[in-house]
Amino acid sequence: MLVLFETAAGYAIFKVLDESKLQQVDSLYKEFETPEKANKVLKLKHFEKFQDTTEALAAATALVEGKIGKSLKKVLKKIVAKEAHEQLAISDAKLGGVIKDKLDISCVHSPAVAELMRCIRSQMEGLITGLPARDISAMSLGLAHSLSRYKLKFSPDKVDTMIVQAISLLDDLDKELNNYIMRCREWYGWHFPELGKIVTDNLAYCKTVRKIGDRTNVAGSDLSELLPEEIEAEVKLAAEISMGTEVSEQDIANISHLCDQVIEITEYRVQLYDYLKNRMMAIAPNLTVMVGELVGARLISHAGSLLNLAKHPASTVQILGAEKALFRALKTRKDTPKYGLIYHASLVGQTTAKNKGKISRMLAAKTALAIRYDALGEDTNAEMGVENRAKLEARLRQLEDKGIRRISGTGKAMAKADKYTNISEVKIYDPSGDSTIPSTSKKRKIEEVEEPDDAEPATPVSKPKKAKKELVTEGLLLEFRERQYGFSSWLITIVFNPERPIATNATVKLK
Repeated sequence: MLVLFETAAGYAIFKVLDESKLQQVDSLYKEFETPEKANKVLKLKHFEKFQDTTEALAAATALVEGKIGKSLKKVLKKIVAKEAHEQLAISDAKLGGVIKDKLDISCVHSPAVAELMRCIRSQMEGLITGLPARDISAMSLGLAHSLSRYKLKFSPDKVDTMIVQAISLLDDLDKELNNYIMRCREWYGWHFPELGKIVTDNLAYCKTVRKIGDRTNVAGSDLSELLPEEIEAEVKLAAEISMGTEVSEQDIANISHLCDQVIEITEYRVQLYDYLKNRMMAIAPNLTVMVGELVGARLISHAGSLLNLAKHPASTVQILGAEKALFRALKTRKDTPKYGLIYHASLVGQTTAKNKGKISRMLAAKTALAIRYDALGEDTNAEMGVENRAKLEARLRQLEDKGIRRISGTGKAMAKADKYTNISEVKIYDPSGDSTIPSTSKKRKIEEVEEPDDAEPATPVSKPKKAKKELVTEGLLLEFRERQYGFSSWLITIVFNPERPIATNATVKLK
């Protein structure tokens, strides 16, 4: 039986001298207590040394992935293939299957082989001759570092520290640009104040100031490359009737130098934004698709790294950046904030105010999945982010439709609505509603009491009717009723149209 043993220095092929001792797994370690005893069990047949660390790393990564490296394939063809009748003892069953398929070599992997590998490792210096212990230690350390970086998928493109620095610098540039532009507008506004109202774009304003200098040069300057024709004509007209004060050439030179700084910083900001966008697509493509480059970079910067951000739950991602408002709400027992940095995402921005909380919660849930996929997954595509964003956009449309489609329960179909039928009704005007005075007086019914036939018919007792007197005046109907308390004379004041003066007082006596 042959034994394949991998070391940091190379591949070793051993020949088992006494296979009967492999049957005693529990006592096998006694045969490897000293190098002399170990040499009685095993004999080194061939040792293939690695040329450098790169070759060692390639061989180690191939073994980790269960593949056959070039150096291993060379050794197996050179040594083992000559003794095809011998079995090859290996420490990895997956690698044995690959060797069996490609090289047609019978491989063995069992608990006895695993114990044998452990024993060989304990006496490796005595079994492998010509290799000092110091060299083996140095090779093992170098290979361990290289293999660790490989297992962590270490790559310059995956370093999120650059994103943290880039987004911080981008925010600082925005603040400085605002300060510089405000200073430039205020400074040059003393000389040509009308230009600030005509040219609203900051970059175009600075380029125009640098081009014209003193406002007396506007008439002879060609601003067609910087401004549209209408604005250029307006600037030239305003320069002729400007209310600004006169300044010296030294002042104009300093203002022009400030404009150069603004233009230079603006161009660098565009370059930095492109760099940040490319870096975000390389490190966190799914996060970029979900919330955009700037919001994703700010989330990573706020958490410290992409891996730290992946450890946060979706509820934390939702309010990340609003910690002060959260603790203030908890302290005062008010409503907690619904969103933090994620508020600036495009999906939340295009939502109505009443649905921003729902969309931010759903976006945070999908974003948390995208972050974990980017940080811990092996693939670097953005398919999952595109799919989840499409789902969120569909859900957003459903929310904006104000519940036409029912989402929960069994009613995911369209809500049924009654068919609309147009019924045209012709209504006739009723003039009886114009007058508030009843047309007929309400009379109480007289209750008659029936008496026996032998009794004399008595006069029916009825309640006394209220005295009623009507006074008809020109265009006015007055109705009088005598009260129970016996007033027989009322004084009525009648107010008529001032254009038709008639008697203003009338005294009515009832009989």
